Amino acid sequence: MNFDDFMRIAQLGIETAIFVSAPVLILGLIAGLIVSIFQASTQISDGALAFIPKIGATVVGLLLFGNFMMNRLVFFATWAYQQIGELHP
Repeated sequence: MNFDDFMRIAQLGIETAIFVSAPVLILGLIAGLIVSIFQASTQISDGALAFIPKIGATVVGLLLFGNFMMNRLVFFATWAYQQIGELHP
């Protein structure tokens, strides 16, 4: 394998990490933003109030996007193991 092949593996790994983590992180960010706006408008400063909706959004994200995330990880792992056969000194 040459340098371009290694760069392709690294690029696909980074893309996979971004695509797998993005749905859950974005839902957590949206939930946190909504709770922050609510806390600022009502002047409630409770740490648990911000924590619980983020956990709920994360669980919902895993339920909604779990199949996509698993398929993407399985594709990358399968592809990466197939590339082992291409290695030669």
